[in-house]
This record gives sequence, structure tokens and C-alpha cells, in this order.
Amino acid sequence: ILDETSNPLITIKAIGHQWYWSYEYSDYKNLEFDSYMIPTNELEKWNFRLLDVDNRLIVPFNCQIRMIVTSADVIHSWAVPSLGVKIDGTPGRLNQTNFNLNCTGLFYG
Repeated sequence: ILDETSNPLITIKAIGHQWYWSYEYSDYKNLEFDSYMIPTNELEKWNFRLLDVDNRLIVPFNCQIRMIVTSADVIHSWAVPSLGVKIDGTPGRLNQTNFNLNCTGLFYG
């Protein structure tokens, strides 16, 4: 087992499902939610097709974030290209990555 080189402020678990993601803020009790894509017929003019969701993941600014990714059914990929983050979720396995947001904003992936 490898020692961790960073001490994250928050840990978020992402669980991939067919057509949606579930998120759990592991450091807090009972703080979990599902995030579904907004259907094309419900999009507003300013929404991005296949990228906008009904419940967005909120992460803190300028601190270390640990993301644990897994899957409930098939292999999924959790990615935010503009942050340089991509990690695969595989059923029965927990994959982990750390990242740091150095600017505020709305990021899609």
C-alpha cells in the first residue's frame, strides 16, 4: 500500500450508472445525490446538449480534492477536460485521483 502524498480537504465518491452519476460527499453524513443529463426537450437556450445536468457537483476552490470513482454496472469514465482530470470507474473497484481547482467557474465534462 502506498502512502498518500497529499491531505485532501474533501473526499467525493462518484458512482457511474447507466445514463447518470451518483455523488457522495464522504466527509459529511447523508449528503448524496443523483445527477442526470437534462433531456433535449427541456433545454434552455443557454444549456449545453448532453453536458448540462439537473444537479451539479459543487467543489471548493483552491484546496485539495480527493475523487473516488466506481461503477454500478459497466465501465464509465469521469472526466473534466479543462481541469485535466479523467478517471475510469470499474464495477467492483475504487479508483482514486486528486485535483485542485485554481480558478472558479462552471466546468463541463
